[in-house]
Amino acid sequence: MSVSLGRPEALTRVHCSAAVLILALGVACSPRPPVSETASSTPTGAGADDLSPQTLAAGREVFRFDTFGDEQFWTDTARMHEVVQKSVSPATALSVGLKVDADAIPPDVAAAIKAGKVDLNDPATTVTLLKLNAVVGLKGTVTTVNGKDNLTRLGITCALCHSTVDNSFSKGIGHRKDGWPNRDLNVGAIIALSPAITPAQKAVYNSWGPGKYDPRFNIDGKNSPLVLPPAYGLAHVRNETYTAEGPISYWNAYVAVTQMHGHGNFSDPRLAIDIHQTPDMVGSKLASLRAYQHSIEAPAPPAGSFDSDASVRGRVVFNQNCITCHVGANNSDNNSGVLHTPSETGQDPAYALRTANKAYRTTPLRALWQHAPYFHDGSAATLEEVVAHYNNIRRLNLSDAQQRDLVQYLKSL
Repeated sequence: MSVSLGRPEALTRVHCSAAVLILALGVACSPRPPVSETASSTPTGAGADDLSPQTLAAGREVFRFDTFGDEQFWTDTARMHEVVQKSVSPATALSVGLKVDADAIPPDVAAAIKAGKVDLNDPATTVTLLKLNAVVGLKGTVTTVNGKDNLTRLGITCALCHSTVDNSFSKGIGHRKDGWPNRDLNVGAIIALSPAITPAQKAVYNSWGPGKYDPRFNIDGKNSPLVLPPAYGLAHVRNETYTAEGPISYWNAYVAVTQMHGHGNFSDPRLAIDIHQTPDMVGSKLASLRAYQHSIEAPAPPAGSFDSDASVRGRVVFNQNCITCHVGANNSDNNSGVLHTPSETGQDPAYALRTANKAYRTTPLRALWQHAPYFHDGSAATLEEVVAHYNNIRRLNLSDAQQRDLVQYLKSL
């Protein structure tokens, strides 16, 4: 994520020394011809995945814990460490959707929390959790002076938006679930706590709400937030964003450098972005990060979460009406380079017009039961609304029974 300080401006020819994946249930319609994609000139970890245990372990470490050196921004510029130290108790952190890794909490501390002996309304407790490296997606440097812990540096990682927990300990505290979008996370409300932003920027950030983020606001100053995407089930997906600017490592580099404010290089002439930073703390990690993300499988639907008989009938409806665009094993014609204009799908064009391709891809369908709301902007709260939308826009003339069956099939994916 990113804070825009002062007037947003194009990131052109930035040189200095020294933010993942936007996915959800997408579009289904008649295709337009493939749109040519000009590759970024930034090295993005291209090539086949190395799926060795060592590489996957390294990629998981990057995904969970690597800030790419973004502490310089979140500490020195945004001053978020001051906010956390003074004002963010665990109760506050949990209320804005931050998660706690139960496996990082020592047994005696966990027992004390269960017994009510830990003050969850004290910001000092949050600092202790950061010292334990237990807050998902946040990495703090804590020093102890005269017996008091002080948060001196703070950074963010990929896991902030693209991981959650299973709530096995209590709500918001549990075992990590990498790749699951944190739809509870109110990114905008967190950024709005920074003392370094203007009232106008604070109003924009506070307008987003839980589970949404605009990955271009700090670049063009426009506001059309997207739902945070899942980062699982990506192994056979060509382009991992709603608007298909590039493959997974392209987007990882974009987010790490322009949104997380890590130290690295990113260049895309289509977007007039050309950022070069020394040292590069991003590029060498993209390949292992991609391999780990590709290894995260989409979660299967829970037992009893859909009607299996209706889903069989729904698959027939799907194959008769949706297969033109939702093709192949990954259910997307974008693997063939196809994009769709907003008018084809009945989608709001505002976000697409801010991107290189000015169009949306057909998003792969996986684990739809898990990541409501749907469409790039979360405008469909349920799968029933998704089906009704396309039944109207595409004039499919599905009966109520067919729509219900199709919903059950989508829940089974």
